[in-house]
Amino acid sequence: MKKSLLLLFLVVILATLPLITQQGTEFGGADGEAEEAITKIHPEYKPWFNSIWEPPGAETESLLFALQAAIGAGFIGYFIGVMRQRNKQTKQELAEKPKHVTH
Repeated sequence: MKKSLLLLFLVVILATLPLITQQGTEFGGADGEAEEAITKIHPEYKPWFNSIWEPPGAETESLLFALQAAIGAGFIGYFIGVMRQRNKQTKQELAEKPKHVTH
């Protein structure tokens, strides 16, 4: 239990440290950087597609991105848990299987 709490504390520290130390900076995404680079290289570039829905603000966009990451992490964690349980159950079944003695 103490080990889990220590790891949780370290994760929280690692997640908040950049936000505390980098005051006044904007944490933009790669999409914005790519769009800026493309417009510098080829100013008359027109995107092939437009967004169906534009989030009302940067906070909403960040929230949706975090939600997407959380759902993905939850799915991966669930999948790993199921696979570990299956593996454990298979090993247990093999250990309980009676061994035939041949004469």
